[in-house]
Amino acid sequence: MRRVIALLVVVTLLVGVAVEPAHAGGAAASVALGLASFAVFTTLVAPLWWYPRPAYAWYPPPAYYAPPPVYYPAPVYYSQPVYYSQPVYYSPPTVVVQPAPKPSPTVVQYPHGRHELRGDGVRTPYQWVWIPNPPPPPSGPR
Repeated sequence: MRRVIALLVVVTLLVGVAVEPAHAGGAAASVALGLASFAVFTTLVAPLWWYPRPAYAWYPPPAYYAPPPVYYPAPVYYSQPVYYSQPVYYSPPTVVVQPAPKPSPTVVQYPHGRHELRGDGVRTPYQWVWIPNPPPPPSGPR
């Protein structure tokens, strides 16, 4: 690598000595040629003295990768404390036997007749039937 750099420097110096200066005509052209040659020179030579790059360079610093450790410590688990209250015993609910409801009346009496409820509600439907009272017996002779 050093030999290549040295060879480039020697060739650059020899070309600078061997070639006649160009006469472009005027001071402005000389200034422009001087600036252009300076730009080419700094482009070729700058990486030689800027290695390693300074901290203020335009490139971010390289990211370093650290391999994970071989041994990981055991994870720490935290659990909430458990509070126990007095045991609660289950007792089945007490069964309260209700007395059977009074059967609804199946006969409703009126002065001139009655209503009777017929049917069982399962096989035959309930049905109220009107039964008139028999007429009163005739009164005796007068």
